[in-house]
Amino acid sequence: MASKTTRFFEIIQLLRDAKKPLLARDLARVLEVSVRTVYRDIASLQAMQTPILGEPGVGYVMRKGYDLPPINLDVDEAEAIAVGLSLVARTGDPGLWRAAGRASRKLHEAAPGTRKLVTSSWGVETEPPIDLSRLRAAIRSETKLEIFYRDADERETNRIIWPLILIYYVDNVMIVAWCELRQSLRHFRVDRIADGDFLSADFKGEGDALIAQWERTQKNETVSTKDF
Repeated sequence: MASKTTRFFEIIQLLRDAKKPLLARDLARVLEVSVRTVYRDIASLQAMQTPILGEPGVGYVMRKGYDLPPINLDVDEAEAIAVGLSLVARTGDPGLWRAAGRASRKLHEAAPGTRKLVTSSWGVETEPPIDLSRLRAAIRSETKLEIFYRDADERETNRIIWPLILIYYVDNVMIVAWCELRQSLRHFRVDRIADGDFLSADFKGEGDALIAQWERTQKNETVSTKDF
């Protein structure tokens, strides 16, 4: 679920773009929260003097003239971000794609011309066997993960890994992690994970050093890089 601040911003953007009053259930569907959460968020925004008009059952509108500070990007920067957000669909990561959609709406508000840039969503077609949103959260919080992994030779192993990096290829997603079984950095294809469990144990404070080691020794062999 998006943070409260993100939801507030999204509600304002959706109401500003709407051509007619939006019902709470419509907002809840887009934000992927409950109708009760939408009612509570709107009440909080109204308490902060945000000019949202309406009531339950009738719908909500934003008073004309209400504006938000623009994003400080030049045209090329805005277009680069727009294309990048569109390409997120190719990752096969549902949570990341939903987040990209929210970010795109914010960008379109600040730079309407970016609507003219469209990319194909061709890429990963099957949903990954592990929740990539939770995996990204585990990377951020440096939380360990137990996986049942099947390698290229169909051998299955049970491993505890320290997830460090996700690499999104066109046809797959790869996890860079420290493997407790092998006591070294390893790469795991997400589509070869038969099952996974997010553990309460963590590796806080050790991720940065391992990422630096991977960047020094393996990054160029794993990811095609280009100097900007």
